[in-house]
Amino acid sequence: MATSNISQKISRSLTLLRAFVLASAILLAMAALGLSFVLTHALRQQAIDDARVSLTEYTNGVLHRELVHGGQIFFGHDAKGVVRDTLEARPDILSVKVWRRDGVLAWTNIAPERIGKTFPISHHLSEVIDTGRAEANVEELDSAENAAEARSGIHRALEVYAPVVDGGYVIGAFEIYADSSPVEASIAHKKHLIWIATFAVFAILWALLVLLVRGASRMLRNQTDQLRKRSRDLMAAYAKLEESSLEAIESLNATVEAKDPYTAGHSKRVERIAVAIGEQLDLPKNRLDPLRLGALLHDIGKLGVPDAVLTKPARLTGEEFEQIKRHSEEGARIVGKFGPLRETIPIIRHHHERWDGHGYPDRMAGEEIMLEAAIVGLADAWDAMTTERPYHRALTLEEAFAEVRNGRGTQFAPAVVDAFFAAHRRRPVEFRGEEAENGEDGEVAGPHLVAEAS
Repeated sequence: MATSNISQKISRSLTLLRAFVLASAILLAMAALGLSFVLTHALRQQAIDDARVSLTEYTNGVLHRELVHGGQIFFGHDAKGVVRDTLEARPDILSVKVWRRDGVLAWTNIAPERIGKTFPISHHLSEVIDTGRAEANVEELDSAENAAEARSGIHRALEVYAPVVDGGYVIGAFEIYADSSPVEASIAHKKHLIWIATFAVFAILWALLVLLVRGASRMLRNQTDQLRKRSRDLMAAYAKLEESSLEAIESLNATVEAKDPYTAGHSKRVERIAVAIGEQLDLPKNRLDPLRLGALLHDIGKLGVPDAVLTKPARLTGEEFEQIKRHSEEGARIVGKFGPLRETIPIIRHHHERWDGHGYPDRMAGEEIMLEAAIVGLADAWDAMTTERPYHRALTLEEAFAEVRNGRGTQFAPAVVDAFFAAHRRRPVEFRGEEAENGEDGEVAGPHLVAEAS
């Protein structure tokens, strides 16, 4: 049973390991996906920030002195040429707008008819003017003030807002449109590398985990196989030991009968009768087996009784009878040393208890007495009554039946007596004494006597 429990635990462990591998694959995939998103976002933001810094520094460095005059944004005639040259030097710059704080478009190189007009200040432009920090993002050009850029074929661009600062005061802002394709191509390329590298790393980790789990599973399976083999070997050894123990006990039991030639075959006959009564009472197999062994070994405690007392042909003295009475306790002690026979202990110890409480060794009464012990007690008494002994003759069937009837409710359990007679009617051959076993003629097998037993 313990080995079976261990095998079940190992099987559950293997199942849990497989579930762990599957769960770890899902978790690692989710972690790889999340990490890839985080790294991709960080990469995109870094690329846009790098472009923002580059465009802001370039625009401020070249155009600031042409734009700011006396704390105001003003484009002179010469400034237009400078801006044109600036744009030509940086082909990635598609368009430049110069805004005042009040939302007036001070200058632009595309659709100059917009110069001097006021437009709603966008969220990004307002933040740059208020905070003085440049911002950048890749956006679709879909607002009204970007309509001219959109008509020129620019629909998606890197849009940079850079503050125009004079004397520490933000007096306006640049709005620079740059070609976003180099930035986006770089982001896309690096994004692919990040995704491939991330999933490759996590795949390697998962593969290593699978290898570890497979090794652990293999080890558990090997241990399970070894455990099962050892269990089979132990069970075989235990069965052999049990068989040897039973053989040793039966040999000891045979020794008891060999000491007293008048009781030869007594234990076998008691076993046969007890099993017949037990079957009549519909006892299950797990109770019939201990009953059979308890009946067979009920007198094994007589090993401790001196031969002179055991085989004495005359009536026993009080002291000698006390020695005989101890055989039930001694028998229980002997079989108690053998594990497979422990269930027979109460049967052997209490087979001389009486229903009226005047038996021995514990003076049990009524339902206190184990049913199997009561069965063996009646079977033992029946064989003793119907076989020749040096201290009494064998009773006839009529006499023996009368003794059993008279003992119902006093010496014998009523249910056991009723089962005894019912079993005798069905299987009289099981109740024959030693004369029938030896093939001698006698009253035991007579059908008229069987009928009288009821």
